Amino acid sequence: MAHRIFLVEDHPVMREGYVSLLNAEPDLHVCAEASSAEEGFELAVDLEFDIAIVDLSLPGVNGVEFIKRLRSLDPDVKVLVVSAHDEALYAERALRAGARGYLMKHESARQFVTAVRTVLDGELYLSDSLQTRFLQDRFGHATESTPAIERLTDRELEVFEHFGRGQSTREVAEALGLSLKTIESHRANIKNKLGIDRAAEFMQRAVVWVESPMRARQQKEKAEAS
Repeated sequence: MAHRIFLVEDHPVMREGYVSLLNAEPDLHVCAEASSAEEGFELAVDLEFDIAIVDLSLPGVNGVEFIKRLRSLDPDVKVLVVSAHDEALYAERALRAGARGYLMKHESARQFVTAVRTVLDGELYLSDSLQTRFLQDRFGHATESTPAIERLTDRELEVFEHFGRGQSTREVAEALGLSLKTIESHRANIKNKLGIDRAAEFMQRAVVWVESPMRARQQKEKAEAS
């Protein structure tokens, strides 16, 4: 019997590519798809699946929070994150949330399938560079100082991303189900941690942060189409 795969990815082209790739394997089958965390959680309540493949950049609640919600349903759920976001910053957050693997979207199709099978087998999937980084951090041999962005909590980073999508304080609050006061407090903490004084600089940094992985994804899709 084929392993049942639950796919949570907001980009239609990426979703279609994943479905085609996975369903081509005789022992893998995409049993359900979702384009947002909210839709994914609604499906997951009654869905039987062996592994969830999750993007981090989802509309509304992001992938890290979605993984936490999945674990509230099943603490042993197997999750592989496939994202355009830099693994140096996001992989540890995803693993803390409960993911069992992290793969960058620029990796090959073969590596993608390998990552899926690794997590299905109950093992942890990380790139060689990420394993080296974790070992350096674990044994105190890291050579670089911690970037300011890494000081943000998961929630602060999520708020930062929403502002980077051009949303107002009220829109961010509605998207995350939080009060205006809470969002304003998060924004103040983010500005303090990133050393930002002006509101215009805050918005500029947020937009640049969001657009960087989007550009990387667009370049990848353009290269694959040519």
